[in-house]
Amino acid sequence: MSVWHGNQHKKKTSGGRKKAYRMKRNFEKGSFPAETTLGKLKKKNKRTHGGGNKPRLLGATHVNLSNLSTGKTEKVKILRVIKNPANVNYDRRGVITKGTIIETPSGTARVTSRPGQNGSVNAVPVSKKS
Repeated sequence: MSVWHGNQHKKKTSGGRKKAYRMKRNFEKGSFPAETTLGKLKKKNKRTHGGGNKPRLLGATHVNLSNLSTGKTEKVKILRVIKNPANVNYDRRGVITKGTIIETPSGTARVTSRPGQNGSVNAVPVSKKS
């Protein structure tokens, strides 16, 4: 079972139903999100349209933390997921997506990469509001 990105399920502007004029096409087929979780490192390669490969990160333990003021990047451990603005349920399940606030030994950080799309977790420190 996969996701289908066609438009035959939609109605016409007049409110009528669209008549099926062809079958579903393979290029309209989508996929479910990778939903990277905090846990043992696990990667999976997905063949993309055009024959390329897209690494899917399914589990992560470390993050590449880039400090923009010093220009240094270091690999640090992810302690826990604090908040995920993408979905309320992702907070509870510990899913890491772009924009997720995570806790590291260096402090809190915000994820800037898309782990399910490019296979790595990159983040920048969150500045403390005074």
